[in-house]
Amino acid sequence: MSRAVDRASSTSSSAGVFRHPGRHRVAVFALDGVIPFELGIPHRIFGIARSAEGVPCYETVTCSLAPGPVWTDADFPVVVEHGPEALAQADTVVVPASREIGPRRASGVLSAPLAGAMAAIRPGARVVSICTGSYLLAAAGLLDGRRATTHWMHAEHFQRLYPQVTVDPDVLYVDDGDVLTSAGVASGIDLCLHLVRRDCGTAVANSVARRTVVPPHREGGQAQFIRRPLPEPQLASTERARAWALDRLDQPLTLRQLAERESMSVRTFTRRFREEVGMSAGRWLTQQRVELARQLLESTDLGVDQIARKAGFGTGASMRQHLQLSLGVSPSAYRRTFQPSASRR
Repeated sequence: MSRAVDRASSTSSSAGVFRHPGRHRVAVFALDGVIPFELGIPHRIFGIARSAEGVPCYETVTCSLAPGPVWTDADFPVVVEHGPEALAQADTVVVPASREIGPRRASGVLSAPLAGAMAAIRPGARVVSICTGSYLLAAAGLLDGRRATTHWMHAEHFQRLYPQVTVDPDVLYVDDGDVLTSAGVASGIDLCLHLVRRDCGTAVANSVARRTVVPPHREGGQAQFIRRPLPEPQLASTERARAWALDRLDQPLTLRQLAERESMSVRTFTRRFREEVGMSAGRWLTQQRVELARQLLESTDLGVDQIARKAGFGTGASMRQHLQLSLGVSPSAYRRTFQPSASRR
């Protein structure tokens, strides 16, 4: 795990499409039929990410097969300044969904211009898709042998077309290191926030989430399609139990305690919780505890055992195990990355 500014500083140049050395360079690849909402997600999320000193973390540009107008799936075009040369200079390439690369391209074969543009992406760059943008990544061979996702409505077709890809149709997004894929529409926001969190830390990602008025973190493994995302007014919700639990993460919490907050049986609460949140209550609690541990590692000088107790893991060993499973790093490695001053104390 490394910060965006660290990655960018080793390769930034004042020449070419990108004009701000030191910032992580993002190229958003827009093709005819692009969905305006999804095209705007990277610009909005990355565009307002600032370090603690107020320095922009990213520089984001839009490119296409050639400079000029690009038709959207709405009743207006967008005018794009850059061609595929931006792909060769980017640290991260984002491909939003568009008609050009969507499931209507049943052959799975790229046109020569598209193949050439994808070949221009420099080795080591991070590649990201939003919704059916995954079709372009798969057709370019970037998902071969990897785990990926796409919009649940197209997952079966996607798997048939690209059997060499391991498709997970149920998750919001998949982080496979340098290749990341997301499901439809709003999950693109989740994935971009995940990248800000991965690059710049929890505090920066939470600040971006607050400014865009969205939840600060939805785990990638959360279900894409929740059959009852909002409870009917006459039905009880699990919202009060969740709020109660968030104030008591340092305490051992049981399903029975949570169910009692809503005057439900454990069985009913378990079913209702999964319907509303898209995961089990136990998994949700672990996710919240990991989130709290990350915040404490970034913002305090507390020792690992102290943080483990405050986050409800009990012991430092338990917290290390959960952070390793969730983030792939130890608490000390995470702190060194997102609290650099800790390594100098």
